[in-house]
Amino acid sequence: MAPTSATNTSTTQNVEGKVIRVGYQKFGTLNILKAKGNLEQRLKGQGVLVQWTQFPAGPQLLEALNAGSIDFGHTGEAPPVFAQAAGAPLVYIANQTPNPKGEAILVRKDSSIQSVKDLKGKKVAFNKGSNVHFFLVQALKEAGVKYEEIQPVFLPPADARAAFEQGTVDAWVIWDPFFTAAKRATEARVIRDGEGLVANREFYLAAKPFTEKYPEQVKAIVEEIEKADAWARANVKEAAAQLSPQLGIEAPVLEEVLERRPSGVQAIKPDVVSYQQQVADTFLQLGLLPKSVKVQEVAKVQQ
Repeated sequence: MAPTSATNTSTTQNVEGKVIRVGYQKFGTLNILKAKGNLEQRLKGQGVLVQWTQFPAGPQLLEALNAGSIDFGHTGEAPPVFAQAAGAPLVYIANQTPNPKGEAILVRKDSSIQSVKDLKGKKVAFNKGSNVHFFLVQALKEAGVKYEEIQPVFLPPADARAAFEQGTVDAWVIWDPFFTAAKRATEARVIRDGEGLVANREFYLAAKPFTEKYPEQVKAIVEEIEKADAWARANVKEAAAQLSPQLGIEAPVLEEVLERRPSGVQAIKPDVVSYQQQVADTFLQLGLLPKSVKVQEVAKVQQ
């Protein structure tokens, strides 16, 4: 899928490290970093430009990384697993603190569906190969419902919300900020969030050739992400106000999301790799992953 927007430079080539091409989605610490412009300021003295490209979800972002169109980006837990299986030259660089309450299964306020068990035979919308795909699988397993017993409807967030509001799907599995925005606007009910079920981590990933050739630039990006994350934690209202025009989402919605979202950027640890391996093995068992992968082979682990 084509990116939804690109800004800051017209070039698409990383010529001698003079352009860092960053892929981002609709919400996350990278959005805050983009809004503040700190990465551009840090690299300006080195003659390095930053190109930002927005994607509707993680799978599309990692397709671009695999194609060599971006150098660095962020996704949830599931997309890197599928990208690794597809041969994408990715490296796990760091991750945000787990945010299990940042994704949920929504039904309309007047729906007869009261629990995950009631999803049996129902049409459920979600972005294929995304964090919420794994969350849904785990929620169904917890409720004793087989994945084959629901009717998956694969849609990106904007299309899924339209289908949800029109009633052409029975439930919608979605992440923040779309989750909070839809819940507030439509009074949708949450039948399950990720608490006690999934970690819902946000990962920072880079193209392997980029990490090998420009380790100092990778280090600079992570350090600026850490600073942006700390700033947002201490300045929720200001962060929401800065993000609102960029994302096209009302500031009060973003304030709620930021207040609930745990902050903190962490180095990749062995337990995180083990969890990611569980994600990969789950999709393999479902027949959705084309081949097995070893996450540790592409993770920059800090002991």
